Amino acid sequence: MSSRRALVTGITGQDGSYLADLLAADGCDVWALVRAGSPAPAGVTAVHGDLLAPASLHAAVEAARPHELYHLAAPTFVPASWEDPTETMAAIACGTAALLAAALARPEPPRVWVASSSEVFGDAGESPQHERTPMRPRTPYGVAKLAAHALAGAMRERHGLFACSGITYNHESPRRPERFLSRKVTRAAAAISLGLQDELVLGDLEAVRDWSHAADVVRAAVLALRHHEPGDYVVASGVGHTVRELVDVAFAHAGIDPAGRVRVDPALVRPPEATPLVGDASRARAVLGWEPEHGFEATIAEMVDADLAALRG
Repeated sequence: MSSRRALVTGITGQDGSYLADLLAADGCDVWALVRAGSPAPAGVTAVHGDLLAPASLHAAVEAARPHELYHLAAPTFVPASWEDPTETMAAIACGTAALLAAALARPEPPRVWVASSSEVFGDAGESPQHERTPMRPRTPYGVAKLAAHALAGAMRERHGLFACSGITYNHESPRRPERFLSRKVTRAAAAISLGLQDELVLGDLEAVRDWSHAADVVRAAVLALRHHEPGDYVVASGVGHTVRELVDVAFAHAGIDPAGRVRVDPALVRPPEATPLVGDASRARAVLGWEPEHGFEATIAEMVDADLAALRG
């Protein structure tokens, strides 16, 4: 059994739940940062804290005394960052700063994984993107994630903190909330095939995304913190797919033809992106030995199957 103790923020989210499963299977003593009054998953020790309350984050790290700290918690729905950029910046940038400072203050600082995002690249000017690609975010969420990413690097260089930043691209699973595009599509495919829904309304069908499975992404985080040197890593499949391809794969797996069942709402169509967000994970593959275990089609099929089972139930 491993003697490691891991503190995970965002454990109730998609990524956090897969990470907790992975760490527990490895024999880790898993602790979770949760808000006061919120329960932790079974088998996990809870410590209370809030990204908007720095003192609570310091207290949580002091209580958990982790060997590894996986910082996944953040507002995750990019469009919502335009509604309240102040809170987005505070929760992501300031919350990360507080956790990094709390880690550094420990007598034996934990190794820290900071979940960054492909949104840091924005209009990067090149595709696919790698760790040295120019970062020109175009959303408040992307700006905040860039601040968190840079802070991890600065603390590593200035103080020798073992801090890694994972620049993750879109990653999905049956645990993805329904407000996200991928789950909206798979849920609709399942519902239409069962006669519970008539059509699916979307925006730009030609928008390109690099989709991976959440379980593969969190495995990269563990590999990074168990490597002998800290570093930053793009974590992505390296393959871009259009929303239309996502629809086609989901509907085909559900056994239906999307023709006449998918409607584009002009109000949902955003301006085209100058740079397709597709990641080059060559460094993670070469340095960490990371390889994705789930392909695009298999991931979408798993999601459709889960939605079919839920709707039938």
